Amino acid sequence: MTDNLLDKIYLDDVLAKFSLIGCYHAVTIVLLGTALVGEAFCFYNYVFIADNVRYKCADNASAYDVGQSNFSYGQNTTTAWCNSPMPCSQWIYEDPNSFVAEFHLACQEWKRTLVGTAHTVGYMFGITIVGSLSDRFGRRNIAVMTGVMAAVLGLTKSFVSVYWIYITIEFFEGAIADPYSPLYMLILETASTHSRANYASMSNVGLVIGGLLIALIKWLVPYWRTFTRVIYAPMLLYIFLIYLVDESPRWLLTKGKMSAVVKNIENAAKLNKLEIKENLSMLSCEKNASSNFVAVIVETLKSKSLLKRFFICIIWWNTCTFVDHGLTLNSVLLKGNKYFNYGLVASVRLPAALIAAIVLNKYKRKRPLVISFLACTVLCSSQPFMPKNQLWLGIMIYMASKLTSGMFFNITYIFTSELFPTYSRNSMHALCACLGRFGNIAATQMPLLVAYWSGLPIVIYGMMTFVAALVTTLVPDTANVSLPDTVRQAEALDELNSRVLPKRHTSQRTRISSASFN
Repeated sequence: MTDNLLDKIYLDDVLAKFSLIGCYHAVTIVLLGTALVGEAFCFYNYVFIADNVRYKCADNASAYDVGQSNFSYGQNTTTAWCNSPMPCSQWIYEDPNSFVAEFHLACQEWKRTLVGTAHTVGYMFGITIVGSLSDRFGRRNIAVMTGVMAAVLGLTKSFVSVYWIYITIEFFEGAIADPYSPLYMLILETASTHSRANYASMSNVGLVIGGLLIALIKWLVPYWRTFTRVIYAPMLLYIFLIYLVDESPRWLLTKGKMSAVVKNIENAAKLNKLEIKENLSMLSCEKNASSNFVAVIVETLKSKSLLKRFFICIIWWNTCTFVDHGLTLNSVLLKGNKYFNYGLVASVRLPAALIAAIVLNKYKRKRPLVISFLACTVLCSSQPFMPKNQLWLGIMIYMASKLTSGMFFNITYIFTSELFPTYSRNSMHALCACLGRFGNIAATQMPLLVAYWSGLPIVIYGMMTFVAALVTTLVPDTANVSLPDTVRQAEALDELNSRVLPKRHTSQRTRISSASFN
């Protein structure tokens, strides 16, 4: 039996022969990073489409004023008319071609904000479906399906003239047409152990570019229907990923599709002009028969160790969505052009991703996550006590808070993925992300606390990150360790972490297998 184990070849050993700057991985990350540009369009377009537009009642103005639209859009006047028992017979919108104007949403602010809520709630429920499909049918296939579906639904809603139909489409877009989860898993599982952090962080460049482009496109194409068509039409090109990008080799292995794995590796080696001397037919493979979402989750969570990690990941995800989204909603210090401000906030993702990649390579996973949580605790807790006359200092601390929230969000994404086995990785990741969206919902209510104390929301953000830092000490570090494929291998992380692991080296990593403890 020992000889048989020694004859086995491990996927990580093969992937380690490929350089990230080699042709194969370079082309793959460019293609997948470009796909993530479209993901940024999908997830954030409602911010610009359902933008706040001022309006006024024409009943309290002269005919000349109404025709010229030269009287002010006073908030007090508008509020008075909205609360008046006598309805306004005609509303005048600052932008008559806006979403608010075309759907006649004057005095119905809740309908405008419901667009974003519908998308978030749809995403919250749908991510488990997408994750399960990704574990069952493949990362690439589901990424293509959701990307094309997003294009179809996005283009459809650009022609809709009935509000509730638009809201319904927005919900289903969030539920079944968001390609980020399968794309991220495909990126993560294509790289070797020592390259995972770098490869995953490089993909965030696509999200940053998408965030900058969507603001630029809206500035150049202000009409919301045309803007919607411009950002969604290119997503029809997702269909070409079927021919341009290989399926995840780890997923193929867990499904027993050895011939597909061998073919993909041989093609990659040929592209990189690399000679693979090992007999790839001897690749170690542990298949998992179950593909039902509920069965996969139940089997995974039967393990007390993985159940504990699951609850910790829920705390991480709620903290990430609560704090990161909350800081965006409470960014009252960012005045000026809304497109520039959005681009500024979106651009923080890039340095956050780069810094995360650097520290993950040098300091593993657990320590950087704890430190980034604690740094955000200090920054958020101190911000309300900054001198009011030092505006620049407040802005710097705010941007630093956004930077740290971007860092721990990046680390949480990769850390969560590494804690669970391949056959349920996307499903568990999706379930954690789903339950973590309660943080998004809670963040939208935090501005109400300003009535009690202006600094209360951001202090609560600091308290949440402190709790997240404490629970992080209870999980094993996954750096230098091959991605586990089965529950047994995932459980082995706890025992491996109880030992002193060797210092990181590009040729050193710990492999989890049945032989790890013999």
